[in-house]
Amino acid sequence: MSLSKISVSTLAILAASTFAASARDQLQIAGSSTVLPYATIVAEAFGENFDFPTPVVEGGGSGAGRKKLCEGVGEGTIDIANSSSRIKQSDIDLCATNGVTEIMEVRFGYDGIVFASDINGADFALTPADVWGALAAEVAKDGAVAANTAKTWADVNAALPAQDIMAFIPGTKHGTREVFDEKVLLKGCEDAGAYDAFVAASAGADEDAKKEEAHDKCLAVRTDGASVDIDGDYTETLARIDANKTAIGVFGLSFYENNTDKLKVATINGIVPSVETISKGEYPVSRPLFFYVKKAHIGVIPGLKEYVEFFLSDDMAGPDGELTAYGLVPDPELEATRAAVAAETPMGPLN
Repeated sequence: MSLSKISVSTLAILAASTFAASARDQLQIAGSSTVLPYATIVAEAFGENFDFPTPVVEGGGSGAGRKKLCEGVGEGTIDIANSSSRIKQSDIDLCATNGVTEIMEVRFGYDGIVFASDINGADFALTPADVWGALAAEVAKDGAVAANTAKTWADVNAALPAQDIMAFIPGTKHGTREVFDEKVLLKGCEDAGAYDAFVAASAGADEDAKKEEAHDKCLAVRTDGASVDIDGDYTETLARIDANKTAIGVFGLSFYENNTDKLKVATINGIVPSVETISKGEYPVSRPLFFYVKKAHIGVIPGLKEYVEFFLSDDMAGPDGELTAYGLVPDPELEATRAAVAAETPMGPLN
């Protein structure tokens, strides 16, 4: 038979059978730097307690991990993408284009986003409006839109330290940035009354266009050095603060809790971030944590389903599990996630 006469479906069958015959025996995982320490702990325990090799866990960011998941099916592609934000429909569409038609969504717990500065620095009691007022490119003054000229935190709120504004925030490739944008910048913009001012000042053709422009203005940050995007992981942010003792940085709760000897955490709306305040719903800046599983690799890559089930076990992600000691807030709906994994239920479209 000539190659030109082999149907697409025949090629797919040949590829699948080749994959099954030559599958690797070590799980490949990549993605979120926030999820990385949790996944590493689980992977090491999995390798020690099961007859499977220790999975390879790498970072790279939530978006990059999801993109790698969607590269296709086969031993040359990863099995799991870790993510500190929920997958997007555009990711699901990309996956489908490349033959990854079934994805299992696993939400395993929650984490907080914290603001922290040098351990010997000033105390910060922040609100989303304070953070937005310090970092926004444009603000609303007397109902008009103007460039942000605040130099110190005290310029934004007289109760804050009179030190220069410098904040290291997650870059746009991070899952953390999505939560930071929506729960800090947008919320602060709305609380400050600027969103309405932006809508009123918009030249948009209709109400939807005005709202979209206002939304974008709320998320736009300064480019004068007061707000600095960090494209690396939290260790880079920590290094920046070590070199800039009066700066403030954005971290995941678990990373902060592993560096309390170096960092002092800020309150948000008067609430100290902790596993307890997040689990009670008191701390306002928290986010769910996920990983996404390529269903086509279950039963082909040895140990994949066993790893997922172990990750969700009481010993790992349960209320008294190993991961809580590292800042994970257990998911109250963990049992439902376990049932979905047991049934190998793929997620549906998001819209």
